[in-house]
Amino acid sequence: MFCANSWKILMVKKQNNSLPDTESKDVIDIAKLIGTLIDYRWLLVGVTAFFALISMIYVTLVQPVYQANALIQVEKNTSTTLLNDISSMLPNAQPTSNTEIELITSHMVIDKAIRDLGLQVEIKEKFLPIIGAGLARLTQKKVKTIDLAKFNIEKEFMGKPFTLEVEEHGTYTLVTPEGDSIKGVVGKDINNNGVEVFINKMDVEPGTSFIITKDTVLNRYKTIYNSLTVLDNSKDSGVLHLSLVGENPIRTENILDKISRNYLEQNIERKSEEAAKSLAFLKQQLPIVRNNLDISENKLNIYRSEHDTVDLPLEAKSVLDSIVSIDAQLNELTFREAEVSKLYTKEHPTYRALLEKRVTLEEEKRKYNQRVNSMPRTQQEIIKLTRDVDSGQAIYMQLLNKQQELDINKASTVGNVRIIDPSQVDPSPVSPKRVLTVIFCTILGTLIAMTIVVIKSILHRGIENPDLLEERGMTVYANIPVSEWQKSQDKELISKLRLKRNANRAAEMLAIGNPSDLAMEAIRSLRTSIHFALMEAENNILLISGASPSSGKTFVSSNLAAAMAQSDKKILFIDADMRKGYSHEIMNVQNENGLSELLSGKIDYTKAIKKTEVANLYHIPRGQVPSNPSELLMRPNLSSLLSWASDNYDVVIIDTPPILAVTDASIISKIAATSLLIARFGVNTAKEMELCIKRFEHNGTEIKGVILNAVEKKATGYYGEYGYYNYTYESRKQ
Repeated sequence: MFCANSWKILMVKKQNNSLPDTESKDVIDIAKLIGTLIDYRWLLVGVTAFFALISMIYVTLVQPVYQANALIQVEKNTSTTLLNDISSMLPNAQPTSNTEIELITSHMVIDKAIRDLGLQVEIKEKFLPIIGAGLARLTQKKVKTIDLAKFNIEKEFMGKPFTLEVEEHGTYTLVTPEGDSIKGVVGKDINNNGVEVFINKMDVEPGTSFIITKDTVLNRYKTIYNSLTVLDNSKDSGVLHLSLVGENPIRTENILDKISRNYLEQNIERKSEEAAKSLAFLKQQLPIVRNNLDISENKLNIYRSEHDTVDLPLEAKSVLDSIVSIDAQLNELTFREAEVSKLYTKEHPTYRALLEKRVTLEEEKRKYNQRVNSMPRTQQEIIKLTRDVDSGQAIYMQLLNKQQELDINKASTVGNVRIIDPSQVDPSPVSPKRVLTVIFCTILGTLIAMTIVVIKSILHRGIENPDLLEERGMTVYANIPVSEWQKSQDKELISKLRLKRNANRAAEMLAIGNPSDLAMEAIRSLRTSIHFALMEAENNILLISGASPSSGKTFVSSNLAAAMAQSDKKILFIDADMRKGYSHEIMNVQNENGLSELLSGKIDYTKAIKKTEVANLYHIPRGQVPSNPSELLMRPNLSSLLSWASDNYDVVIIDTPPILAVTDASIISKIAATSLLIARFGVNTAKEMELCIKRFEHNGTEIKGVILNAVEKKATGYYGEYGYYNYTYESRKQ
């Protein structure tokens, strides 16, 4: 009684203990995640290595970027007022350095640098796309260039590349963006279709090509502006840090140096602008004053010659000297008033003092003029003409002195800006950061690989846990681990098929080739379970089917038949897959005169049954592929065959096609008392198995259980809630 009912106890159960109920679900999820990552470790390693390799290639071949730095001091204006001091202390007050930063990055400064250095034209040697320039740097190939003195093009060609191909004997060909070719010679000016070119020198090998691009000043300004950084070390510190990045270190250093010097020059020019304007005015007035002086002297000389007058009386001479002195003082007041008016209003005491002094001098001059008017006519004219000459000479000398003074001021003008550290480029590139880039890309590759693994695990619906089947009411008869030996045999067979040699049969049966394999031990355990199941069945006919062709039903059924035959039982193995059956190759028997011929009535049982290499194991192959397999199975010949086989063999095992593909298995299942399904680990889903069972149930067949085939040892099972015990029990060697 115990033997008759104990097969259920031998059914495969959960083979790993569940985690304690008190453990949180989050811990279980993390454990499964760790296991999943370990299962896909080669994917993780591959993707990570790929990203690391790509990053190393990138940092090796990418164009390095260099940075030039300069330091400029902007001295504060000492003539600040109390109002300026208070406004600078407000929290929202803008620092004065902002103005200087705007000046440095202005078109006035940068555009001048572009024109001075000829940055509108860019010349680059032509390399292979993507990797050419990088390989040239790796091989330390000397960068070639040409001395292009003139390159004028039409506006429509601005920003478009020209190709210059160097030829022999100092000749070259210039290809326009439209594809037109222009021939030229070094040292000769060419003008063709709006393109003017003059090359001074070209010490390069024939066959070398260059890309020449000329762009507008505005576009070059935008490029430099985006690469230029000007920072104030602290609020209103007066020290500005300039940095410029570029691919060519020497060119970058020169550009920043030119920008710094242009900024310094404009600052000095702005400070000396007032003196320059005054000088320009004086240079304009000096010829006029000199001309008036010459006229006055001529008039005086003519008058004296006409009236025979030589000297003035002492009184008249004294009055004349006083008037000339007053005129000189009035001229000096005019200069001072012009300077004071820039600083103060007319209400200021200083300004008012000047005005009062002018009134006093003019009053004295009026009195002297009255004395002159009381003198004789001849003396009046002499005094007037002499006064004009003396006043003109005084004014002229004042202007000359003022001009010299302004020249000195202009020459000695120093702006409030000075260059502390001139432009200097760092020999080490600032980009790319090779080590950081490789580390970052490696980490990124790892994260992407982990994301792929997580997504694959989420989307994967294949059965990897027998609990999924048991929770749906299915009995799991066995977990058959994947056979590494069988996998190697299959790979060898595939390679032979590709080479078309020695491939006239399938791989050797596991029960014969490697009977101690772990998968074979699981099949023997399955044999025991089926033995007790058949004891309660109506007949000894066992049907094995699956959900898909890749489930491994032929592998399980054939090796199960061999295992039963090795236990001194007479076994008949029938290949009922008359469409794609290949068990005759595994059994190493001829496919002629098989099941299709037997059901068609062409042969009898004795011709259809073949003896195999395994003792007590007999086989009926599928035979020739018929056009109507399902109709053949519905003939009475099938019932007669199975009835006869049940009486003459201990167990009859039938390998049928997948139930979800065709209905052959459901037809045979009406005769077989025991039916089992094969589910492949990680391939078939629980939904598929439920659908298979429903298909059989619709035809009145009960599925006894499911066999989980090709179970892989995964870290998910080790870290998760289930797994199969990978136990072996080998014989001791003598």
